[in-house]
Amino acid sequence: MRKVQVDKAQPGSILAKSIFTADGRELLSAGIEVRPAFFKKLKEHGINEIYIEDDISNNIQISDVVKDQTRQEAKELVKNIMNNYTLASSFNSERVKGIIDNILKELLESDEIIINLSDIKSVDDYTFEHSVNVCMLSLITGIGLGFDLPKLKDLGVGAILHDIGKLRIPEEILKKPSQLTVDEFEEIKKHTVYGYEILKNNHKVSMMSAFIAFGHHERYDGSGYPLQIKGDSIHQCARIVAIADVYDALTSDRVYRKKLRPHEVVEYITSLGSNHFDQKIVESFIKYIAIYPKGTGVLLNTKEKALVVKNNKKIPTRPVVRVVYTPTGEKISEPYDVDLASQNSIYILDACEL
Repeated sequence: MRKVQVDKAQPGSILAKSIFTADGRELLSAGIEVRPAFFKKLKEHGINEIYIEDDISNNIQISDVVKDQTRQEAKELVKNIMNNYTLASSFNSERVKGIIDNILKELLESDEIIINLSDIKSVDDYTFEHSVNVCMLSLITGIGLGFDLPKLKDLGVGAILHDIGKLRIPEEILKKPSQLTVDEFEEIKKHTVYGYEILKNNHKVSMMSAFIAFGHHERYDGSGYPLQIKGDSIHQCARIVAIADVYDALTSDRVYRKKLRPHEVVEYITSLGSNHFDQKIVESFIKYIAIYPKGTGVLLNTKEKALVVKNNKKIPTRPVVRVVYTPTGEKISEPYDVDLASQNSIYILDACEL
């Protein structure tokens, strides 16, 4: 199995993962043969990538640490909250906590937590998928930091609802495809305060969760908002969600820019060091990120192109790869696997499309 751009999918390949619409309906089922007629339908739903089974990706299994059904239920819940909440109503906090319990159970039962975020993201459904991804990334980081179960649950609630304050931001500003004006950006920044107020006023939600909504755009050096507080004055859980928020945003396609690759975003977050983020949390965060996710193409220093087969947790920049194309671009008749952790002379130069 491997992930490919819809435009690059070859007719005759087998769809490896089912595709769902923004409202949770199955658009295309796993196991069917990819046909050109599907491409337009996928584009109409804002879906730019799919998973396929083909001759070069044989025996590569890609599964996230949280089941597709659980992710879908979480996304639907966030969508219902964001679409139906009014100033006169309150969201069902017990349902949110139930979803967090399910996500946590699956994460804690996993033998080895390496997150590929292997869901197919829709450009049009970004807000809800982003909330769920930020929740998962934050919980994995919290597990790595040794948080107890109650703290993990509060972290999960705050993370999945970190952007709930955007309910009070005018839609024309939120969905503006071009650069925001100074006044519009000032309005956007208010979502942190609005989110804090919404969560604080729900007596079944902890103040820790409310502080996450308030502080997830603060930065360790004081350059963030809304209060420009710095260092440990920012709640620890808000510092975690700040990193997860940036990571998922930059690895997602948006209407105004194309996504970055995981290794590029990890380099970006690491390069900011203690300026924007808590370094201890960054170190915990990147331990669980697949820098080169399984099923993605990479360019080797030998000029060969390969497919990532397996991640090496102890040396994340040196996964097991399947060499598929020669340096001159010819497809190898019998692709072979190489463990880069044991091959000092071979290394990855960059990610690439195959």
